[in-house]
Amino acid sequence: MKKLFSIFLITLFAFAGAQESKETANRFFYELTFKPKKDSARMDKIITILDITPKKSIYQDYTMPAQDSIIKVQIEEMEKTKSFKDMTKLIRWPKFSYKIIKTYPDMKVQYVDRISRNLFSYEDDPKLQWSILPDKQKIGAYNAQKATTEFGGRTWTAWFSSDIPFQDGPYKFKGLPGLIVKIEDGDKNYSWQLSGNKKIENYEELSYADKINAKMGMMSNTVTPTSKEKFLKSYEGYKADPFAESRPYMTAENMSRPMPGTDGTVGDFMKRLEKQVKDFFGSNDNPIEKEQPSDKKKK
Repeated sequence: MKKLFSIFLITLFAFAGAQESKETANRFFYELTFKPKKDSARMDKIITILDITPKKSIYQDYTMPAQDSIIKVQIEEMEKTKSFKDMTKLIRWPKFSYKIIKTYPDMKVQYVDRISRNLFSYEDDPKLQWSILPDKQKIGAYNAQKATTEFGGRTWTAWFSSDIPFQDGPYKFKGLPGLIVKIEDGDKNYSWQLSGNKKIENYEELSYADKINAKMGMMSNTVTPTSKEKFLKSYEGYKADPFAESRPYMTAENMSRPMPGTDGTVGDFMKRLEKQVKDFFGSNDNPIEKEQPSDKKKK
């Protein structure tokens, strides 16, 4: 049962992780409106964050970090009472699990994501050729100027503000003389707009979920560099069977046991959890980069 409890936590918190730092950070909140399915007109909306520290920036979906205090309370209660609570009913899943890290001052891009228990990264440095235009307008509280570029098979229009002296922006976007406060592609499949910012003292990149999983020996927070090709191949296998590493422990005997904190068996719980994970992977068939550099070489 302890092993199955570990499997649950591994899956639940498999959407976060990076190396820890403690310093002051500027956190910029971006509202992201996007179209997850190519054949649907439905649009989703989430909050993403860009944390800027003296040495780097970290971009990610804010869904899990925003629930850190809830996770902390629930985990501490389970540890105290030695009981299990079905947190899949309490926690909202993120739409995007990766982190984008840009190192300063060279602005190299690192893509970080988890495959099962381990974190992997690969360098992915897009060469953005910006055309800065004379158009200017107010975006929220900031004076902004227009710029355009081609990236990932899409045409992008950005508005940057030199009032905020960071040559950075959401996702992999960078390289303008000021922070990007709004950017969207020509078909409006993806649109980010700055919605707020705050300064964080004693900033820690690792969330509570990251720390508790490392403490319990269930996941590593060490990032292993790999190539983009190897990562994508492994990630596809992980998406096809997220529980491959855990299946040896999912015996008929274990699956038939009552699941603490629920009305069903361990098997019922695992089936529902597996569906949630696969639904996460299948929820988006309209990637930000609909064309990779390798695709261009094949043409």
